[in-house]
Amino acid sequence: MSAAAEILVYLIQTALSLYLLAMLLRFLLQLVRADFYNPISQFLVKVTNPLLLPLRRIIPGYAGLDLASLLLAVLLQALGIVLLLMLFGAGLPGIALLLLWSVLGVVGLLVNIYFFALLGMIILSWVAPGSQNPAIHLLYQITEPVMAPFRKALPPMGGLDFSPILVFILINVIQIALRHMAAGVGLPSALVIGL
Repeated sequence: MSAAAEILVYLIQTALSLYLLAMLLRFLLQLVRADFYNPISQFLVKVTNPLLLPLRRIIPGYAGLDLASLLLAVLLQALGIVLLLMLFGAGLPGIALLLLWSVLGVVGLLVNIYFFALLGMIILSWVAPGSQNPAIHLLYQITEPVMAPFRKALPPMGGLDFSPILVFILINVIQIALRHMAAGVGLPSALVIGL
């Protein structure tokens, strides 16, 4: 691969990764009913609205799930896979396989978002406990619904919270399962954002 082609692949992956991340963060923030007036939430809304609002006219939400943003994330993942396959000169897979690859990539990215959000919360609890930063507040709102059941399962141990260890174990189990599913359906890992 030439330097120009490699640069183009890198730029496409970066642009799609960032937009896909913004779309999934918006999905998660709506799912956990995070503070809509938080400046970061407002930024995500402004960035994702141009593609999301037309799709919302066709696909309504259901039971608190923003199905339009989730579908758009899968479509963006599929677009990224198709563009990269074309740049690599490879043949395109069938629609069903492309859709399966895209769903696996989106689920993988959601798992990675939770991994880094939990890691960020742990570090910030040591460095800046009690901080009122809008980013910290959103991290708490995203991670708390996942952490709460594990906190209930583990009794308090001298003021230390060991529940993140259980969540990290669960995340690693999910990542291993996703990697094996991706390999089982022939998904090249270089093509998917999130795996």
